[in-house]
Amino acid sequence: DRGGFGGGGFGGRGGGGQAGPPNDPDGTPRAAGFGVRVIHGGVWGFASSPIVTEDEIRRIARLAIDIARASAIAKKFDVRLAPVPAYQTHWRTEMAIDPTTMSQTDKQSALQSVVDLAIKQKDVVAANASASFNTEWKYLATSEGSYIEQDLISTSANFTVTAHRGDVNASRSLGIPGGMGGWELVEADRMRSRVDQLVEEAHEIAAAKPMTAGVRDLVLTPSHMALTIHEIVAHATELDRIVGYEANYAGTSFIKVPDIGKLKYGSKLFNVTGDKVRPGGRATVGYDDDGVKTTQFPMVRDGILVGVSSNRETAHYIGDKESRGCTQASSWRDYPFLRMPNVHVDAGPKGSPTPEEIIADTKDGVLIDGSGSFSIDQQRYNGQFGGQAFWEIKNGKKTRAVTQVTYNAITTDFWANLDAVSGEESWQQFGVGGDAKGQPTQGQAVSHGSPWLRVRRIMVGGAYT
Repeated sequence: DRGGFGGGGFGGRGGGGQAGPPNDPDGTPRAAGFGVRVIHGGVWGFASSPIVTEDEIRRIARLAIDIARASAIAKKFDVRLAPVPAYQTHWRTEMAIDPTTMSQTDKQSALQSVVDLAIKQKDVVAANASASFNTEWKYLATSEGSYIEQDLISTSANFTVTAHRGDVNASRSLGIPGGMGGWELVEADRMRSRVDQLVEEAHEIAAAKPMTAGVRDLVLTPSHMALTIHEIVAHATELDRIVGYEANYAGTSFIKVPDIGKLKYGSKLFNVTGDKVRPGGRATVGYDDDGVKTTQFPMVRDGILVGVSSNRETAHYIGDKESRGCTQASSWRDYPFLRMPNVHVDAGPKGSPTPEEIIADTKDGVLIDGSGSFSIDQQRYNGQFGGQAFWEIKNGKKTRAVTQVTYNAITTDFWANLDAVSGEESWQQFGVGGDAKGQPTQGQAVSHGSPWLRVRRIMVGGAYT
């Protein structure tokens, strides 16, 4: 069974390669390399190299087999892979404007115009607008007959204004989702249109006073929800953590396999979808690193846990006959393993309340926008979250900016208190760029979408008492 399963490819991330895919448009050679996975004696073996020659590929394949043979000493069971069709295809990230075809001058001018507009405002002491792009070319070949080429490009952008009020400086950032796509995700026009609002909010934050700790209702924006979803939903529903197969860098999960189809994860308004295909999602690709065509799948329906993220290697643990397409490696150097997909809280149905109506229906609460500090236990059950900006809500009105706001979240209790969800028109996905897992640690970027949410009767400010 030498070489029973193999994979390789070049990549735009990491390393310095001696051969590989075409150069960037400016002629700069791309970093490149390849990795080989094999199953030998029922055990995985993996090795990689930045030297892309026929002789080196043969050497690395033999090394992968030797590693599998050595690993078999500790084998408890044979690797079982869910079947997958063979694909011969090319997939490319959807985008409206390819940033690699734009001049550096045009990109800099667009962002400089944003900064120039902001810095003219009263009491603004600094403004920063930035954009970054990452390209990756991947090629996967398997002994099962797949030959899959993918051209991927991701975009990240930021716009932050710092203003002073008295002796206090405060910063306010515009929530820009970013994701897989082109220049259109920079949203330069939106940056310009929101300058006045960001400056006003920075002034409010600079003058903000601490909020008294206590039990309050939370009104949570999509830009805030991304991190909370990431920590107490997306990580908790990774199947390798659930079965105890993976515990490095973030622990296991409070969920058990028998919970699927039974566990009350939240209120009936709580619906969650795993997704690797939605345009713009940071984890959106055509095929995963097992050669599985990506898809979307239900995870929570009407508050009940119904599905989890899986790959070919773990699907059999829950009786599934196919993978959810969630295998990924950070680069050609790294071993591919199960990574979370984009995980979204679904918008409410037609007729759901607007964000303004949710605020108007809240008597004693706090509005939280943007991401901030967090802490979480090793089973994703007991967490604490902050944010970037906070406003007190009294008798249906957003009154004043406040500070010293964190909230406690016992996962299933927290989502059980979800009692308001806005509709599709206010749904947005935001990214988490530093998702780390495994040992050696691998990073990835994912998106988590959400409507506006209200969660009743949550302890706020306890970290400051």
